[in-house]
Amino acid sequence: MQKISVLGCGWLGLPLAKELVKLGFKVKGSTTSEEKLNQLQEEGIKPFLIALTEDKIEGNMSEFLKDSDILIVNIPPKLRSTLSENFVAKIKNLISFLEQSSVQKVVFVSSTSVYGNTSTSLNVTEVDLPNPETESGKQLLESEKLFQQNQHFKTSILRFGGLIGGDRQPVKHLAGKENLENPNVPVNLIHQSDCIEIISKIIMNEVWGEVFNAVAPYHPSRKEYYSQKAKEMNLTLPKFLEMDGGKGKIINSDKLIHRLGHQFRLDLY
Repeated sequence: MQKISVLGCGWLGLPLAKELVKLGFKVKGSTTSEEKLNQLQEEGIKPFLIALTEDKIEGNMSEFLKDSDILIVNIPPKLRSTLSENFVAKIKNLISFLEQSSVQKVVFVSSTSVYGNTSTSLNVTEVDLPNPETESGKQLLESEKLFQQNQHFKTSILRFGGLIGGDRQPVKHLAGKENLENPNVPVNLIHQSDCIEIISKIIMNEVWGEVFNAVAPYHPSRKEYYSQKAKEMNLTLPKFLEMDGGKGKIINSDKLIHRLGHQFRLDLY
């Protein structure tokens, strides 16, 4: 039986860890919240209190990784606040522990933000060169390279689109707002359920050393999608500027669909 450590049991990591337990894996899970330790324990997940910083790792990382075959890294950069961090430094600290551990395979959760908005292609595949514009995208891309170049383990990278599902629906933050930009730009989204199934399939099918775009093949315009969602949730419709605001891009996930045989649950979108 393979043993899996899930670094970051939050919105995605906790339900993912629960699913891996159901699939028969022995699972360790980390959290930065003491209040969550009991919850992990009750779900059959061995809990660890771990926090990564730029300078050090707080908590028993060696024990968290001990005897594990697979590590899932699911800790998004915190770069939107005044408390911005050096995410790459955190990943370097993590890798120094990984190199001394039993872990042979890694899933690194990245983002389509690594492509930026200036790609010459309107249909972006994994062959297209990333060109991140945001600090988050730049640090994620640098972190991807650190995992890919390391010979101590094999890493598969998942570039998720905008995350939805559970209590996360962006229209809640857009409802009633006015003068929203880019009405005609296509959406690139992925539902929590698809995220969990994709990661599970990578592990079950032993698909390592790959990079995958992970976005549902459903790309209405921002105006169309968020207006429809607002209606469904009885929220005040957001108002978009009528100017074009650019064409945007469609993130293509054909490689993932064919390689993993994954079928996106479009009814969830």
